[in-house]
Amino acid sequence: MPKTQKRDLEEYVNVGHSEAENHLRTQNAQLEQTADVESADAARKLTDFLWFNVFGFAYHYLKSRFGRRHKYQFYPRGDDTGIFKMPIGTTTTNIALLSDWASDTPESDRIGAVVASHKPDYSIHLGDIYFVGAPSEVHDNFISPKASWPRGKLGSLALSGNHEMYSNGDAFFKVLLPTMGVREGDNVREQKAGFFCLENEYWRVIGLDTGYTSVERPFVEIISPPDCHLRREQVRWLRQQLHLDNPEDRRGIVFLSHHPPFSAFRKGYPKPARQLRQLFGNFLRPVLWIWGHEHRMVGYKRREVAGLPIEGRCIGHGGMPVEIDNPRVDNESIIFYDQRERIKLRRIGVGYNGFAWLSFQNEILAIEYRDIEDKVVVSEKWKIEMASGILTKEEAT
Repeated sequence: MPKTQKRDLEEYVNVGHSEAENHLRTQNAQLEQTADVESADAARKLTDFLWFNVFGFAYHYLKSRFGRRHKYQFYPRGDDTGIFKMPIGTTTTNIALLSDWASDTPESDRIGAVVASHKPDYSIHLGDIYFVGAPSEVHDNFISPKASWPRGKLGSLALSGNHEMYSNGDAFFKVLLPTMGVREGDNVREQKAGFFCLENEYWRVIGLDTGYTSVERPFVEIISPPDCHLRREQVRWLRQQLHLDNPEDRRGIVFLSHHPPFSAFRKGYPKPARQLRQLFGNFLRPVLWIWGHEHRMVGYKRREVAGLPIEGRCIGHGGMPVEIDNPRVDNESIIFYDQRERIKLRRIGVGYNGFAWLSFQNEILAIEYRDIEDKVVVSEKWKIEMASGILTKEEAT
């Protein structure tokens, strides 16, 4: 499959987040790839017009959304439970988290190179392959010999976002997942579903699939926006394989997802948190939850969603233009927010792309939020109290 021309970050400035808006604007962004600045400005004005024009919108919407979603894949699959083991012992295990990274731009290439230079044990993509998660886009970002995805020494894993589902998830399940997996001793286990658990004797890193349910039947999803709930197969896996309500299992929990359970900037998706709260039963404790979707880097104060105490972190600044606008609501809930301006695109200031670097050593989890220049913007340290299962913050800078 031939390598396409590297995309310019400017192509992505007007790609929105809402389900309906994305269908229209991703089509417009594809048209802009060959347009000059003047034509791009005209196309953008046309997009604004079409947004309020039902016939124009319907044309672009159907062009993007026609077809059936790929059949849902879930665990167990044979003897495979979807639980992967991290190395046991006192050595540090490093995981690189990247979200909204797969844009095939010089910026995403640079982030990939920076992560690769640190030689992570594992690398995990939290979703969104642009523009619509097509096979060529999966190939260019992850599989091509020139692709810049930084594969971990012990493996790579992936979640889907809404963009993978704009092409009905076919490339995510058929093309990407067969290249993802974890090395355990002499064996390599393939990732066979859009969710997983990566664990050791102190921690569990649980990847949640919120992407598959981020789209619905065409037009129905506009009238009634999807809630990104966890499908019953995934809930059954969480209940029967992970046993989150087991009081004897007091390991720290780090949830990963593409969509946010809450946000000070855009719409939150609390339904997965409600489902998880029920699974914890009477053994409720705080969790660390890291997500993407919004193209920014933000840390929140602890918040309860449906009774589940969440330490929330957004790292959707992997490869898309980073938004540095002010929060719409609840400004007091933010602990840190990288609003530094890196460049201007079409007179719009955009921030610094980056990633999260997680280092696990026994009860301690250290997290560094690094930018495209490999600068540590924020660092924090967490500890799991194995006697109680309580997650506490040790320090932050």
